[in-house]
Amino acid sequence: MARDDLTFGWFLPSSGDASALGSSKDRIPSSRAVFDEIVNVVDNGGFKYMLIPVNTTCWEATVLASYYVAKTRNVMPLIALRAGYMNPTLAARMFATLDQMSNGRLCINLIAGLNDADAVADGVFDDKIVRYEKMDEEVEIMKRLWQSSEPIAFEGKHYKVNQVIEPKPFQKPHPPFFLGGGSPQAAEISAKHSTVHLFWGDKPTVIAEKVKEMRALAAKYGREDVINFGMRLQVICRDTEEEAWHEAHRLIKGAGKFNFVNMRTGAAAFEDIKKTSDANRRVWQLLDESGDDMRIHPHLWAGISTVRVGAGIAIVGDPRQVAATIQEFVDAGCTTFCLSGYPHAEAARIFSQKVMPYFEGRIADRLPAVA
Repeated sequence: MARDDLTFGWFLPSSGDASALGSSKDRIPSSRAVFDEIVNVVDNGGFKYMLIPVNTTCWEATVLASYYVAKTRNVMPLIALRAGYMNPTLAARMFATLDQMSNGRLCINLIAGLNDADAVADGVFDDKIVRYEKMDEEVEIMKRLWQSSEPIAFEGKHYKVNQVIEPKPFQKPHPPFFLGGGSPQAAEISAKHSTVHLFWGDKPTVIAEKVKEMRALAAKYGREDVINFGMRLQVICRDTEEEAWHEAHRLIKGAGKFNFVNMRTGAAAFEDIKKTSDANRRVWQLLDESGDDMRIHPHLWAGISTVRVGAGIAIVGDPRQVAATIQEFVDAGCTTFCLSGYPHAEAARIFSQKVMPYFEGRIADRLPAVA
């Protein structure tokens, strides 16, 4: 089904980039120069937003977003906000201020965190269930603060707030919220609050069923027709399919399985994340089922999930094949695609120049309005 409301976003690897994931010599350390190159490609390449992560090895997301809002003209920072890490009144003021200063170039990604151990290491002793409870209250508080001219008199399980704030956001009634997660708690909160529910890579037929399930859940809040859906995916695109698959296997050659390059504790993180993250369990289930070639679909590959926690499913192929696979997810009900690839500036440039033209005339000017 053709649609004209598609958007594409890209990932800023604020914990460092890589030309390959198999050895430390291929790592590209974090630096302003590395970030500048990626952001320049993204801002000028037709991408609408840029995901800035917040795991323990990352540079601080809100500071990076504020810096790059001032240096760009097009892209919206998608700032990951970890539940339980920030007072919601302060968060509401910070995001509203940045939204005003950027003329509405801001969106917010709600996350509970992949595992309890990293939260404890940061001094946050809430388990994941409590973090999701706090997330629900935090979003509700921010929404009320942004829309009320009187103290909000909020009383919840974890927060009591009786405040009124300025400024209000530039975007009305507030900036878009993204949420991705595989647990029932994540789905419930997303159905209630999200502008975009973001799925991790899976088979398009599975995603189509998940879209139906999420719409049914959103119906409880009168939002079944307004919630939007997206995919968080890696992209490995080359001029030919053979070159793309060669690049995919080169990317992880020599890497140790589950010795994660994007986690503070590497291989030791596996069991803790497996216990607490439904989304990662699903990715690893797909990896187990995929066989020796690690393909879950003709052009969907789970190989990156052996070395990277989080969204490790990649689209692999030539530009036409990559675009056709994205179209399968569009047909499943998704309208936005939050993408990444290694190294990130090069991968964004290839996608912008060789894949986006397949969607000419179908890309929206902005993310969908909040509802």
